[in-house]
Amino acid sequence: MKRIALWLLPLALLAAAALWWLLDGRAREVMLAPVRMGDAVELVYATGFVEAEHPVAVAARLTAPVRQVLVDEGDPVRRGQPLILLDDGEQRHALQQARAQARVAAQDERRTLALFAKGWVTRAARDSAVAAADSARAAEQSAAARLDQMAVRSGMDGIVLRRDVEPGDLAVPSRTLMTLGDPARIRITATVDERDVPRIRPGQPALMSSDAWPGRVLRGHVREVTPGGDPEQRAFRARIVTSDAMALPLGLTLEVNIMTRHAARTLLVPAGAIENGHVWVVQEGRAHAKPVRTGIAGSDAVQIVSGLSRGEKVVARPEGKLTEDMRVRAAR
Repeated sequence: MKRIALWLLPLALLAAAALWWLLDGRAREVMLAPVRMGDAVELVYATGFVEAEHPVAVAARLTAPVRQVLVDEGDPVRRGQPLILLDDGEQRHALQQARAQARVAAQDERRTLALFAKGWVTRAARDSAVAAADSARAAEQSAAARLDQMAVRSGMDGIVLRRDVEPGDLAVPSRTLMTLGDPARIRITATVDERDVPRIRPGQPALMSSDAWPGRVLRGHVREVTPGGDPEQRAFRARIVTSDAMALPLGLTLEVNIMTRHAARTLLVPAGAIENGHVWVVQEGRAHAKPVRTGIAGSDAVQIVSGLSRGEKVVARPEGKLTEDMRVRAAR
């Protein structure tokens, strides 16, 4: 009997080991991640471009063919500098005619005044001659002003940002011929999806980057959000200014991340660990759902407001495959 008992004991141990291996082999393997401390940041992504803070559209005051374009894109300009010359033949002829009429009126005025002084003409005749001379001089000044308007001039110190005119084009007051700007005074205009607009406020920090400078991060803040949006793009424009004065090429495209919320030293779990308001924890080889209250949700991590404590471990990616009390084992 003792020999049989001695044989039965190893067989029982072998059966228990086989049962353990069978159950453990059927257990779902899961990856565990610790609840850690860190900063939670909520970002709104947008694309933007650098532009002059106060771009100036240049247009002609009169309708006329373009005779000559004096500047090109990128050229510096000064206030009052001629940029475009329009065909002014008609205005020159009008000025010559106005000057001739003014000379005749001035001669009549002088002659009439001399005769009035001698008492040979009436006061009414004198007043009529003076009025005619004044009118002729005003017409001359008006013709000279119209001739001056045939030279389209710069209204500011800056550079030519864009040129949209060529000699021979017809300039009309409603058409923008050039755009001017001051490269020393810039802003970033970002296009923000209308769903994200309620979260954006003036003063929020903004982080910007460009493929032109790999690894470089530009810092700024939101100055304003335009009150009117684009119904076709379903987007609004946010104006961003850089924290430090810097020279950026006008027209440069930037990737913009606006920081709408920030929580320092808070509990974080992987973003994939949250399922329908709970996380999964493992106790004695089985999965259990644990309700949590979340805060800021990022692409990689989610803030835990309550329900967990630092050092606990959660299933990193349950992917909807776990059920309550399911047998699981941690991946090595």
